[in-house]
Amino acid sequence: MPDDPQRSALPFPDPELTDGTVLLRPWQEQDTPQRYAAFSDELCQRFSWAGIEPITEAEVAAATVQNERDRLAGTSLNLAVADPADRARVWGAASVYDVDPGQSRASIGYWVAPWSRGRGVATRSLRLLAGWGFGALGVHRLELTCDPDNLASARVAEHCGFVREGRLRSHIRFKDGRRDTLVFSLLPGELR
Repeated sequence: MPDDPQRSALPFPDPELTDGTVLLRPWQEQDTPQRYAAFSDELCQRFSWAGIEPITEAEVAAATVQNERDRLAGTSLNLAVADPADRARVWGAASVYDVDPGQSRASIGYWVAPWSRGRGVATRSLRLLAGWGFGALGVHRLELTCDPDNLASARVAEHCGFVREGRLRSHIRFKDGRRDTLVFSLLPGELR
């Protein structure tokens, strides 16, 4: 909705978000092979890809272009999670999306490459991006959703202070059917 007077392009975090262990930076065209390899993983395909057929490298390249369109429209900001010692090494992604300035709320999400799991990458990325959302975007509510079977994602949310609000039954189209969704929220001052 570029014509919406309440919407403007979402800024990239400046300075970039890092805690010394993870770095959140804009996606780059040269990230496509790593983004594709990471997102082709069975867990990403199971929990984060709604399509029936596996994702293709062309779809990943198109996603990078769409991510920039969405940022310019003020609706979402999708960032690569990278190794701060080697910015080119992609560990996953973190995003703020469904940004609603009128309601001062947004959704937040993440996924982690198989080669980066078990090291706190999701928790660190979620903390950084949530803090930025409350500060730079001025939101007063962040929402996080996940598949009820994605226990690791639910643990990350709760570890960061998100409160489980409930289960939305048959919430979204997913694969060749519908899927329930767990809903979590975080308010200013609750981030752990």
